[in-house]
Amino acid sequence: MSETFATHVLHIETGSTETVTDLTENCEQFLRETAAGRDGLLNIFVPHATAGIAVIETGAGSDDDLLAALHGLLPADDRWQHRHGSRGHGRDHVLPAFVAPHATLPVIGGRLELGTWQSVCLVESRASNLDNSSPWFN
Repeated sequence: MSETFATHVLHIETGSTETVTDLTENCEQFLRETAAGRDGLLNIFVPHATAGIAVIETGAGSDDDLLAALHGLLPADDRWQHRHGSRGHGRDHVLPAFVAPHATLPVIGGRLELGTWQSVCLVESRASNLDNSSPWFN
């Protein structure tokens, strides 16, 4: 086991629509700077009540499919007890139960060990700015 570890806070602005943001390159950059060719685990966490971390394929429509599936599972309507904010906002606070706010990923030889089509993504169901609660790596 390594004697040291490092932490990096990544600031992400999600814009005005719900989104799936690919963080894979950010993860790889962090590992290039800190892993020094070692094996270990990369922990990713987003301390935000309406966001999660997913390992999925992106760019082929899967990111849009994920958002559509979340709309089917968690409709933005008046069924939610959590009612502050916009209509259906309670769904956003249930999202982390389905898309966890964290992931632990293997690192082999200083590189993220993902499958061919896998990407590490931030999933934000609420159109907002995450500037005070951005993902961090360690």
